[in-house]
Amino acid sequence: MTAPITVTEAPLDAAAIRAEALDPRAGAVVLFEGCARDSHQGRAVALLAYEAFVPMAEAELGRLRDEAMARFGLVRCLIHHRLGEVPLLEAAVVVAASSPHRREAFEAAAWIMDRIKERVPIWKRERYTDGAQTWVEGDERR
Repeated sequence: MTAPITVTEAPLDAAAIRAEALDPRAGAVVLFEGCARDSHQGRAVALLAYEAFVPMAEAELGRLRDEAMARFGLVRCLIHHRLGEVPLLEAAVVVAASSPHRREAFEAAAWIMDRIKERVPIWKRERYTDGAQTWVEGDERR
């Protein structure tokens, strides 16, 4: 059984997270994977690194999950976030939302991602191919 909320240094298992989101009451399962990509604002990115105050991050992710369940009428919801170095193409965050209908599942996944960037004490650092690195603010992406 996969926990609904996880903050871990281990690689994320999107297939296991999706499997846990399946439910006979749900006609829709949306799985969002936020992956490390190779560029940001014209700079070549080598990898991402995440840090967090884990007890507070887990608590806030739990609150987000509870809010999303109520707000969007979700049947199941899982939020997993990776810490440490995340190589290109690997998932830094996985959100699974299941609901009776597709609109709510899509909206919930997007809403959760926006709130993570606003509220959860997880910090992202980008390391560039030239060796430089910088911290990236969550709301910079919006």
